[in-house]
Amino acid sequence: MSPDLLAAAAAIDRLPRETIHGSVVGLGGLSVTLEGFGSLAAIGDRVRLEAPNGASALAEIAAFRHGRAEAIAMGPLAGLSDGVRAVLAPRPALAVSDDWLGRVLDPMGAPMDGQAPPASGACPRLTHTAAPPAGLRARLGPRMALGVRALDLFTPVRQGQRLGLFAASGVGKSTLMAMLAGGVEADVIVFALVGERGRELREFIEDDLGPDRLARSVVICATSDAAAPLRREAAYAAMAVAEHFRDEGRQVLLLMDSVTRFALALREIGLAVREPPATRGFPPSVFTELPRLLERAGPGPEGCSGAITGLFTVLVEGDDHDEPVADAVRGILDGHVVLDRRIAEAGRYPPVDVLRSLSRTAPAVLDPHERPLVAEARRLLSTYGEVKDLVRLGAYRVGHDPQADEAVRLAPAIEAVLAQGKAEPSDPGQAFGALAAALAA
Repeated sequence: MSPDLLAAAAAIDRLPRETIHGSVVGLGGLSVTLEGFGSLAAIGDRVRLEAPNGASALAEIAAFRHGRAEAIAMGPLAGLSDGVRAVLAPRPALAVSDDWLGRVLDPMGAPMDGQAPPASGACPRLTHTAAPPAGLRARLGPRMALGVRALDLFTPVRQGQRLGLFAASGVGKSTLMAMLAGGVEADVIVFALVGERGRELREFIEDDLGPDRLARSVVICATSDAAAPLRREAAYAAMAVAEHFRDEGRQVLLLMDSVTRFALALREIGLAVREPPATRGFPPSVFTELPRLLERAGPGPEGCSGAITGLFTVLVEGDDHDEPVADAVRGILDGHVVLDRRIAEAGRYPPVDVLRSLSRTAPAVLDPHERPLVAEARRLLSTYGEVKDLVRLGAYRVGHDPQADEAVRLAPAIEAVLAQGKAEPSDPGQAFGALAAALAA
C-alpha cells in the first residue's frame, strides 16, 4: 500500500466516531423515557445515559409509545435527571474465547473474580439470537452419564437433551448441581447463576466446584441485587457462551440456576413498560421469551458434532409444581426431575422423587435388560407409597397382599441405592448393578 493511502487510512481512524443520541424526558423506577432517536433505534438497542455531573447508566430499549422510546435501566439511576444526554450503544455481543475457561464473569463479560479481563475471541457473538432451524438440527447423541444414581436410573439423559430440576427453596438444588458438575463427562461446563445470593458465589465456586472443575468451566453470574435486565441477560449470555463452544464441536453442559429468576426478571421488565399482567401477574411476553431461550440449548445444526446438554433449575413457589412458570417450562423441556422436601426431611439425599420425575428420551436410552429393572423398582416404590403410613403406624399386617409385602421388604433397599453423598462417584453401570442387587435381596 502506498504511503499516501496509509496516511489517509490513519487520518480516517483519527476521525471522531459518529454517534446517535437523544435525551431523557422521563425517569421513574426502572423506566426511562427517551426522545430524539426517531427510526434509528430499535427494540433491544442499548443507550448510555450521560449526565453533566459525571453520572452515567446503561439502559435497554424495551418499547416505543407515541414517538418515544421506553428503556429499562441496567443499573442505578442516582444522579440522573430529566434532559440528560442518551447515546445509542452497540447491541450486546460477547467475544468468547478459550481464555474465558476458568473465569467468573458478569453478563457483560466483565470479570467478577478480581483478575484481568479475558482475551476476546475473533468473532463477537450476539447474546439474543434464534435457535437453529428445527428441521436442520442434529439428533440427540448417546447416553450421558450424570454421576447421580437416581437420575441415571430413572431419568437417563442423552447428549443435547434439556432437563428441568424442579424444587422449592432449600431442598438441595445447589448441592445436586455440584454433583452434576463433577459427575458429567463434558468438554466445557457453563454455569448461569441468575439472581444468585452474593455471599454464595464464592462458596459455590470454592467449595462445590473447586479448581479442577472450574478450570473447564465458565461462570456467568448476576446477583440478586442486579437490575432486572442484567439478571435476564445472565441467562442469554451463558447461552451464547455455550453456543460458542458447541459450534466448535465440543460437548457442553449448561447448568442454569434458575429459570424462575429469569422469568421474574422478565416480569419486572414487562410491568415496567406497562405490559398488562396476565397469568398470576406474569405478562404474556414472559411465556414468549421462555421457549426462545430454552430452545437454543440442544444439538447444533446438522453436521455440527457439538451439543449443549441443558439442566435448568426451576424454583417452584410454595411447593406448587403447577404454578405458571413451572408448568410452561415442563412443557418445553425434554424431561423433569422433582426434588421433594419430605424426602429431604427424611434424610435421603439427593431428594429426587423418582415417581414424579420423567425423561422423555428414556425409552431410547435404556437397554433391554435395564427396562424391567426400572419398571419393577417404580412398581415397588409406588406400592410402598400406598402402605407406608400403615407401616409407620404399626397397622400393616403381613400376608394380606403379596405385592404390598414385597414392596415393604424391598423398598428400603431401593431407597438405599438412591441415597448418595456429594463426593460419592457413580456411573450407570454401577447404578444398575446396585439396583439389580437390591431387587434380588
